Order: sequence, then C-alpha cells, then structure tokens
Amino acid sequence: MTVIESVTLDVADPTAAHRFYTDAFGLDTQIRLRASEAPTTGFRGFSLSLTVSQPATVDSLIGTALDAGATPLKPATKSFWGYGGVVQAPDGTIWKVATSAKKDTGPATRDIDEIVLLLGVADVAASKRFYLGRGLAVAKSFGRVYVEFAAGSSPVKPALYRRRALAKDVGVSPDGTGSHRLVIGGGAGAFTDPDGFAWEAATPAPTP
Repeated sequence: MTVIESVTLDVADPTAAHRFYTDAFGLDTQIRLRASEAPTTGFRGFSLSLTVSQPATVDSLIGTALDAGATPLKPATKSFWGYGGVVQAPDGTIWKVATSAKKDTGPATRDIDEIVLLLGVADVAASKRFYLGRGLAVAKSFGRVYVEFAAGSSPVKPALYRRRALAKDVGVSPDGTGSHRLVIGGGAGAFTDPDGFAWEAATPAPTP
C-alpha cells in the first residue's frame, strides 16, 4: 500500500518557516521545507489540517500560530461537525485546526492526533481512480465529493476534496495560478497527478 512518507513545502525562507511551524504547532520532522521562489498567486489548491481532541486545544494551537505570525482566515467556531478555525502561515500554506468534539474534556494540550493533506481536485472520482492505480487504499469515500486514503504508519493522511469546496471551507477564493509549492514523497515513485500535484520517490528525512 502506498502512503505519504514526506510532505515538502516550498518556501522562500526555510529557517523562518521552520521557526514558525515549531512555535505555532510544535511540528518538526512531520513537515519538510525547501527553499524555492516558484511563482504562485492565489489559492495553491491544497490545505493541511490538524485534527485534535477538543476545542481548547484548537484554540491553543490557533493562538500560538497567530502569535507566531499567521494570518487568520476563519476564526475558530462551532459548527454541526465540531469546532475549528483556519489560518495561513507566513509562507502561504493554509492550515485548518479542528476537532469533532464540541466540549472540552480537560485542559488544553498541544497534542495533534492526525495531520491530513487535503488536495483540491477538479474531479474527485477521476483522481480517486488515478491514486488507486498508484497503490493508495481508500479509507473513506463520499461519492464525487470527498475521498480519504489510508495513512498506514505515515504521519500524514492524504485526502481529495473538490477544489471549489475546499477553497470555500478554508475561506479563500478558488482562483489561483502557478506552482502548488508542494511535493509529496511516497513509495510509488515520481509522478504528477491530474491536478498538477507532484510526487517524488521517498527519501530519508534529512539529519537535523
């Protein structure tokens, strides 16, 4: 079964980005960073989601992200599915922090239960077929709307969502051009999917 073994964000300043992700979310080895000036405007077609256990933890992580320099896109609020909010990192990556719980069961923590990479695609069914052909296994599927793949032992779970729906969910316009500024590493080798997301052969994590 193919899984995500690394997620690399192309950023202008890897040192500053690493400092942000450490201060904001406590992320270190889960996300890789690479220097790049690849041109891009508007929505990059993806978001990263942090799933946590309770609303207090959502507020804690969003608060430290804002303190570290993130821009708020959607304030944390309750909805029918739970509680969550959205911020944009200084490097332009969009992050959603959410929980399915609507009430706190204890003090806020910094614990992240799951990281989900949501790819905004033009045709969920077609992209699902494409990824099944590359060895990914479906964990959840909701027709032509949303597909979640099995994460296995990976720290990041891949998922597909309609591009316009994803943009609406994170509070931005769906319009965007240029590089996704994202490279996904996995065991299926190097390829580019129908929506231009690039995968590369998995490589060991760099030594700190």
